[in-house]
Amino acid sequence: MPLTLLWVVSPTTEVYSGFGVAESLVSRSISNGRSKRMCKKQESWNSWTYNVAKHQKRSGFPVLSSMVANPTGEMAVLSSEQRVYDVVLKQAALVNRELRSRDDLDVDVKPDIVVPGTLSLLNEAYDRCSEVCAEYAKTFYLGTQLMTPARRKAIWAIYVWCRRTDELVDGPNASHITPTALDRWETRLEDLFRGRPFDMLDAALSDTVTKFPIDIQPFKDMIEGMRMDLRKSRYKNFDELYLYCYYVAGTVGLMSVPVMGIAPESKASTESVYNAALALGIANQLTNILRDVGEDARRGRVYLPQDELAQAGLSDEDIFAGKVTEKWRTFMKKQIKRARMFFDEAENGVSELSAASRWPVWASLLLYRQILDEIEANDYNNFTKRAYVGKAKKLLSLPIAYAKSIVPPRSTTNLAKA
Repeated sequence: MPLTLLWVVSPTTEVYSGFGVAESLVSRSISNGRSKRMCKKQESWNSWTYNVAKHQKRSGFPVLSSMVANPTGEMAVLSSEQRVYDVVLKQAALVNRELRSRDDLDVDVKPDIVVPGTLSLLNEAYDRCSEVCAEYAKTFYLGTQLMTPARRKAIWAIYVWCRRTDELVDGPNASHITPTALDRWETRLEDLFRGRPFDMLDAALSDTVTKFPIDIQPFKDMIEGMRMDLRKSRYKNFDELYLYCYYVAGTVGLMSVPVMGIAPESKASTESVYNAALALGIANQLTNILRDVGEDARRGRVYLPQDELAQAGLSDEDIFAGKVTEKWRTFMKKQIKRARMFFDEAENGVSELSAASRWPVWASLLLYRQILDEIEANDYNNFTKRAYVGKAKKLLSLPIAYAKSIVPPRSTTNLAKA
């Protein structure tokens, strides 16, 4: 499946470049510290229990889960959403640590440490990343021009790494990719985070992660999503599919929020902005899945919850037959409703971003959401008709996105109303 990049951009094809297939502090007050930590964990747990229940009630979609021990030691239900939430908390905490000594939430980059002879090479690396982004994500690239130079270069570097990772399993050499090749790609990722890039494009990302509070975990998780594509072509329920969507798309939001920055005037918590970025990645990947049903079926893949297909009276054979029936229309309406629900949740966070970062995200969000409208316009025939947003609609979306981008963060508006 093509992943969704930088919150909202979905790549198509790209030149396969630079990767050969062959190739503490212990707490002194243990009891008090443990008590406080347990209370915090229980608060987070309770918050997630409430949010998952609210999600189920509002959408009517089941959230299937596995049994685990909760922070109090009791057995409890843990969904994929809750497991991913642990990663969200870690990323938010990382940014918060960076901001403790600062006056606002708008993350500024660390200054360049110039090693003689390297600056021109780095500039060349970022220029190449710029070219790739301009070629394969035109609308998003246009929006990045409003960002500060440091931010847009960092976003280009992340975009290119994600494209290259996606190409491992979806590109022209995908048939040659093995789990071992992905293990090597992960080792190479670890090296670039340690300041030992393999090639020019790696060097751009290696430089980026030294300037922004970016953690390696979302990058590793994206590689795990590629591993899933090698071994898995069916998802028995939405809980499984959600985890896959996080790996291949939700991760990008966690990578890019530290670069996009949070508006200084925002009253939203860092955690809530990360949650919104995650929701947008999930929404976009679900949209990819619904758009590409026919294309994936021709590759023997079905990225739809098997239990929900069965409940609708459908099976893989119906998808391979590619016939639009009333059962299919009913099923698709429910899937589109779910994707739109995640888009709605994501919108709350876009307005909290740094002002210079909002326009490209809003533009891409609006454009991507319209793909769902096009599926409906095609009478839910996503077997032989590819839903796409025409050039005229894209151009019309740009000023709308700009108008949304200059609206103050919702958290400040809500606070004023209160």
